[in-house]
Amino acid sequence: MKSALAVLIVLCACGAAPAGDTLADTVRAYNEGVRWGRFEVAAIHLPAKERSKFVDENDERAKDLKITEYDVVNVDQKGSKEAKVHIKMSWYSDREGTLHETHAVQTWEKKGREWLLVDESRSKGTEMPGLPEPMMTDADRSDVAAKAD
Repeated sequence: MKSALAVLIVLCACGAAPAGDTLADTVRAYNEGVRWGRFEVAAIHLPAKERSKFVDENDERAKDLKITEYDVVNVDQKGSKEAKVHIKMSWYSDREGTLHETHAVQTWEKKGREWLLVDESRSKGTEMPGLPEPMMTDADRSDVAAKAD
């Protein structure tokens, strides 16, 4: 019993969200983890197979990229199992020193009692290292092809 209590205390002290937290709590815990460079804490909100790679890549990127602020702009919950969350981030690269603003859309899915981040991409603003670009749809490809002609 004492060991289970100790594990719970350690998890809470590290900022990890216990299973069953609300979507708002989970979104906040993930983005706070990324904002402050606590990538192991943020990674618990990703599918298990992606966690190690996420931590390694973000540890490396954090040597140059600094997120100064993030805001949750909008939460669009689609039923009880999926949500799209619009995030606005301010960040800079140590190499250039210019403050940038980037908006991202995060897709969250509820798996059991936990919300997991299953996709994230830039929606507008400056391209940000480590943040994937949105996938082009067939309509987007047609527009690009039409403009090239």
